[in-house]
Amino acid sequence: MKDEKARVVVIDDEANAVAALETLLREDGYEVAGAHDARSGLALLERTDADVVLTDLRMPGMDGLELLAKVKEIRPETMVIVMTAYGTVKTAVKAMKMGAEDYLGKPIDVEEVELVLQRALEKKRLLEETRILRARVQTKYRFENLVGESPDMLSAFKTIQQVAPSSSSLLLLGESGTGKELFAQALHQISPRKNKPFIKVACAALPETLLESELFGHEKGSFTGAAYTRAGRFEMADGGTLFLDEIGDISPTVQVKLLRFLEEREFERVGGNRTFKVDVRIVAATHRDLQKKLAEGTFREDLYYRLNVIEVHIPSLRERPGDIPVLATHFLKRFADQNGKDVRAFSDDALALLLRHPWPGNVRELENAVERAVVLATEPVLGPAYFPTLRRVSEAGEATAGKGSRVSIPGSTMAELEKEAILRTMAAVGGSTARAAELLQISARKIQYKLKEYHQQETLRTA
Repeated sequence: MKDEKARVVVIDDEANAVAALETLLREDGYEVAGAHDARSGLALLERTDADVVLTDLRMPGMDGLELLAKVKEIRPETMVIVMTAYGTVKTAVKAMKMGAEDYLGKPIDVEEVELVLQRALEKKRLLEETRILRARVQTKYRFENLVGESPDMLSAFKTIQQVAPSSSSLLLLGESGTGKELFAQALHQISPRKNKPFIKVACAALPETLLESELFGHEKGSFTGAAYTRAGRFEMADGGTLFLDEIGDISPTVQVKLLRFLEEREFERVGGNRTFKVDVRIVAATHRDLQKKLAEGTFREDLYYRLNVIEVHIPSLRERPGDIPVLATHFLKRFADQNGKDVRAFSDDALALLLRHPWPGNVRELENAVERAVVLATEPVLGPAYFPTLRRVSEAGEATAGKGSRVSIPGSTMAELEKEAILRTMAAVGGSTARAAELLQISARKIQYKLKEYHQQETLRTA
């Protein structure tokens, strides 16, 4: 917060002490105001949105402890640091129990003042970010069963809304576990087809002969085991939507039959001659690189363009880290309700662990982790202990990480975690401060300031 000119109020009945601290702190870049007694200090606080109050404990009239109670009453978010020349640890402990952030002994040590102030400001920043995060969770953007507020997700939501009224084919691209099926269901639910069937087929789960029969149906006796005539998924989905999951895994034979349907809107059952015409919207999805498969000749180019009338890329969870707390809270509430558990929130350490995990399984992995934690929970706030698998992954990452990846949770300061997040994100986006700022949801100016600070620290360390 120091780079944003943190505001400090100094209260001491010794005029010289106030003047000295005002001069020192202004030189360090703080905005400073002073008062010579507690009542004047309270009047100043009513006019000033102070980040930190430095107050003497022993003052005539209202003493520091009484002042502390008043400050916490009128401005509970303000950090209070008490100063005492009497070395009374007992009084200092009492002050901290009442809400003081720290204490300083007199005479004041310049370096200690700077250290204690920065520590208090860092905690205030963390608490403010947590408050904002919780407010965001309450007002999060939701779209059917989809949850997210990152720019990429909002763009995907907008596209789905725009194309829902049409019957054009849609191709959903994204890694496994990103929620492609949920997007397909959301599209169907807000389309004119919502009262008709939504049929899904897991293409990768069936061999070629069974997949062809599953999609187009078969006539009795058309192959071994075909003991009766069976309608396929296309007939079942008439008037509605057919979701073809993992379309990149279908065989050349099925590709040809699917292409014919997309071009002519008709097909025959396996082993049959009768032609069927149905009104079905196709939504296809894959985690495969279809461009690579086109180049390899394993996926038909004409089919690709028929499917890819509208393309929607669903970002992985690591591409939208700002959505992790929103999603985790969404899952926590859902599973707490389903299991009748009094589980209300994540601890700060648990939230930091969730933010740090790479989530190779994407949203599905996060959902499973939160469900497991809620089911096993014996207390209302979930701590890191309820995510043992994530802790092991994090610890393994720490053990093998090289230079620049040396933080651990727990055990690291918020400044170290912030540095790790900024440097890793900058590396992931190719050095773009604008993109990193968007992902981390902080200002580009702050990232530039922090990078400069890290460079100076590295220069001093190697000097």
